[in-house]
Order: sequence, then structure tokens, then C-alpha cells
Amino acid sequence: MLLSSLLALPAAVLAQTYTEHLHLSPLAHTSHLLAAFNFTSTTPLPAYESGHFTHFPRSLAQILQHTRTRELHLRFAWGRWDDEQWGPRPRDGRREGGTGVEIWAWLDSDDGGGVEERWSGLVNGLSGLFCASLNFIDSTRTTRPVLSFDPEGTHGDDNDVRGLELLHGTLPHEVVCTENLTPFLKLLPCKGKAGTMSIDVRPICPGGSGGGGECVLEIQQTVDVVLDVERSMRARGDPIPRPRPIEELECDQMKQYNGGDTCYPKVKEGEMGWSLSRIFGTPVRGNCHLADGHADADITLEVPSDRIVNVTNAQPLDLGSDHGVRSYRLPNHPPGQYTDLALPQQQLTARPITNAQPPLYATRTITGSGQQHGGMHARLRNPHPYPQVITYFESLPWFLRPYIHTLRVRDSETHEDVKLEKMFYTPAKDRERGTHLELMFTVPAKGEVELSYDFEKAVLRYTEYPPDANRGFDVAPAVIRVLPRTNDTSAARNEPASPWAEDRKQGSYIRTTSLLLPLPTPDFSMPYNVIILTSTVIALGFGSIFNLLTRRFVWAEEVPVGKLALRVKGLVGVVQGVVGRLKGTKAVGLGGGNGGGVGGGKG
Repeated sequence: MLLSSLLALPAAVLAQTYTEHLHLSPLAHTSHLLAAFNFTSTTPLPAYESGHFTHFPRSLAQILQHTRTRELHLRFAWGRWDDEQWGPRPRDGRREGGTGVEIWAWLDSDDGGGVEERWSGLVNGLSGLFCASLNFIDSTRTTRPVLSFDPEGTHGDDNDVRGLELLHGTLPHEVVCTENLTPFLKLLPCKGKAGTMSIDVRPICPGGSGGGGECVLEIQQTVDVVLDVERSMRARGDPIPRPRPIEELECDQMKQYNGGDTCYPKVKEGEMGWSLSRIFGTPVRGNCHLADGHADADITLEVPSDRIVNVTNAQPLDLGSDHGVRSYRLPNHPPGQYTDLALPQQQLTARPITNAQPPLYATRTITGSGQQHGGMHARLRNPHPYPQVITYFESLPWFLRPYIHTLRVRDSETHEDVKLEKMFYTPAKDRERGTHLELMFTVPAKGEVELSYDFEKAVLRYTEYPPDANRGFDVAPAVIRVLPRTNDTSAARNEPASPWAEDRKQGSYIRTTSLLLPLPTPDFSMPYNVIILTSTVIALGFGSIFNLLTRRFVWAEEVPVGKLALRVKGLVGVVQGVVGRLKGTKAVGLGGGNGGGVGGGKG
């Protein structure tokens, strides 16, 4: 799974700071490892407004200033998070995005209607900066959510956002690749090496805008990637997966069919061994401590207490952690020394750490068959013994037309309708805007809620189909926000504390998988056949008519003889005369010789 985000916002932290952090967590009951990178830098708002940048990337700042963007959240994601096996999402899903590209931002409102134009300038500028197709986020892929997103930064007194407008766009078909990571790394002050990305930019003021502290602009760049340990440690010189030689396999000799040419692989027991240098292909080559007095941990490792960890060139820190997290600080490496963490294969005596329950399980599918109608069906299951208030947000393309009168939200067990506390709906306009559907309701404790509605499929113009039309059209994932409970703490719920030290006032976010919508697709071979046949007929007819209209028909005797023809004719006559004379001379010579011979004989 590949996930990245970008955040720019104001924050209550010291000005001109930069921190790096890597959190490693083996996922329970699997051979996967979660590697979560975080890069945070801040700059004073006066310096940002005057164009003086130290750690904040100038290329991004110029785009934000030109479009008057106050807070930005950008997500690149590839793959999906497996809630059933891996548990809760990193950072409670706040730095997660839907498959492809997702972006939302708060822009200064403009009575003149220039917000859409500046939003277009923002996505086009970010498209060029990150080598992505963000420029395809037009009015048909843009919505204005009301309930699902709150600003994370400080915006005026009491965080008043009435002078700002929130716009949200998605591009579920975008593929995240290396060309998107390269610009992401260039935004870092030290130009480090990382995985996938998430960017968040926000303004932060200590104690609010009137608290007397210096306001700063904070940018958080996060990278969350789930790695297959065995595949990641595969030999770098032989990346093609091949069957291992039988002598290198650990065979279960208790099987009856075990033999010299037959092997049943033995199941490995205990925790799999791994190291940073083997997974990432290189050890940690240094740090980037730009701020003085930096004492936070650079690497945190979440493993059981009796797990053996071999540390090379790293200083352990005792931060009073009580949830199985070990912290390390990287020293200033002299040339030739690197940091590495190695965990050997080990059979643990104590029970390994189990993943906590996620706040909610969510699935979403398209139902029905045929080329005209279909249905949407979502299941939301609450695994906790207390009810949860959630918001459900969908941004649908204009060619998917939902029938709101068929919308039903009901309890799966009692089949009774669930009361909708709030609902926001903006219908689509063909080729102008998509559908915006936002609901707020409560999922009962240990219960399951089903959401369903019918929709109609629109017929597109043949020029609106992509090259791979038969694959289907991507529908953006649904965004589910689990609102925080009043006085809600992990201790009150008897759950283990989370290693993510972030404010939970935003609640938790869950995104479903993207969907493929099949639309009526014409037979694109017929236009080509018609074009070829028509072109052939036109070529034959035009050629014949053109010859008839442009050629001049006369008798052969009326055709004037050209100079070249006369010369050729004269040359032919000369040749014929020479040949005739040669033939005549030869005939005369033969006749005179015969006469003399006969006469001599007679005499």
C-alpha cells in the first residue's frame, strides 16, 4: 500500500523548525511492516508573506500565495489498508486519501466569483509541481463539503472560517509512481529519500490569533507505506521472483511424501527477522537536525518488550512510553558510519501485541446489472460497545445520476430506518458538476447500518470515452468521518494508547475503495469501418470525376508533335538509314565475288 499526503497550515510551534521522524511497526499476524515517515517544517507568517523562506519550499509557497490558499491538504495513495488484519489506520486516517489523488483546500472567498478560477490555478500549479494529472480536476470533479472536513490550522478569532471557502476534488484514476515522489523529495530541506507522500499546509498561532504568540506556517509531509518483509529483503541483484533451490528450503520432514525431490515448506514460527538495511537496501546515512536543541526521537519502533533489537549507532531514549514503543535518536554521523536496526528471527514467549479494533468497518459496492440502471450499497459496522456518530460523504461523477427518493439508511438487524441528523445534497448537471451527497447519522453499538440507493447511467458522447472505455469509469471512494466522542479517551475505552501523538479533535477518517462503473459502450470499430469504406468510395469516385474534368480528349492526328518526339523520330530515321546502308553494302560485296569466281572458271 502506498500513501502520501501534503499539509500546509498555521501552527502553535516555534518558528523556523524542521523535524524528521520514522515510525516502524510490524503488523500483527502478517509478514508486513508499516513504515511511517513524517517531515515537519515551519516558517513565521511574516516571513512567508514577505517572501523569505528558510525551510518552507518556495515553489509551493508561490502557488499558495498566488491562489490565496490558506490551508491545503493533498493526498497521493495507491492500494488499500486492510482493516481486518492490520487494525486501525495510521494517524487515525487523518493523513490518508482515497485511491489516486485527493485534494481539499480553504481559499479566500471572493464575492466576484473568482474562487473557481483560483481553485483551477491551484490544481494546475500543483499538477506541474508534482508531475501529476491534477489539471483534470475541473468543475465536474469538484465539490464543496460541509460536514466531513474541518480546518486544522488557526484562521482568525475562534477559528472563524466564514471568510474562507472549502473545495474538494478527486482523481481516482491517477496512478502514483516515481515521478510524483521526486518533486515531493525536492520540497524537503535536506532532499532526503522517502516512500509515498501526503502534504498538509496550515497556519498555527499559539493560543489563537489573539494569543500574543507568533503565528507560523507549518507544512507536514508524511509517507505511510506497508512493506512485504520477505519480498522487500529479496536480493537486489535478482529482483525477478524465481523458485528457490530445494537445498535452500526448510522442509517439513514429518510429511509422508517428503523426499529428495519433494518438499513441503515448513511453516516458520515466531517473528520474522528483518533490518532497515535489508528492507530499504541501505542503512540510515545520517540525520537532518536543522534546529538547535532538537531532542525528539528520530526513529520509533513498536514491538513487544521481549523482542530483541540490535541497534547500530543510535541513542536509545526513555520518553516514558507505556505502549511498547522504543525511541531512538540519531547522532551526527562521521563519514563512514551509518545507523541500522536489526531484528533477528525470534520465538516470543509472551503473547505478541495484537492490533486494536478500528473505529469502523466500511465496504461499498455497486449492485445491479444492465446498461441503464444500477445501485449503490454500503455497509458500516461498529465493532465497539458504544454508538458512533459519523458523516458519510460521496462525490459522484455527473454521469452517475442517483435517485434520492430511493435513498435508505437502515439497521441491518432490525431493518428499521436510521434517523438522518443532517443531509446535504447537490444534484449534478450534465457536463458541468458532479453530485454531492453528505449525511450525518449514528451507527449503534455493536451494530451495522446499510446505506443504499438506485441510480441511472448516462449515455456519453463518443468523444467523451477514454481509450480503455471497456474497463469502466472510476468512482471516487466514500469519505467516512467518525466524530470524536465527548470526553473520549483511550483509557476510558480500555484501549491501548496510540503511538501517534496528534490531536484527535478531527476524529477518525475511513475511506472505502474506489469503484468501477461500467457504462453503455458503443462499438468503436464501426466508425472506423465506415470511415475506411467511405474514404475508398470517395477516392474512387473523385479520381474518376477529376480525370474526366481535367483531361482533354482529341483525335490522334490533332495532337501536335513535340520537339522531343521529332528529335527521337529523326534519330530513329538516321539509325534506320545507317542500318540500311550497311545491309546494302554487304549485299553488293557478296554479289561481286561470286561473279568473278564463275568467270575465271569458265576462262
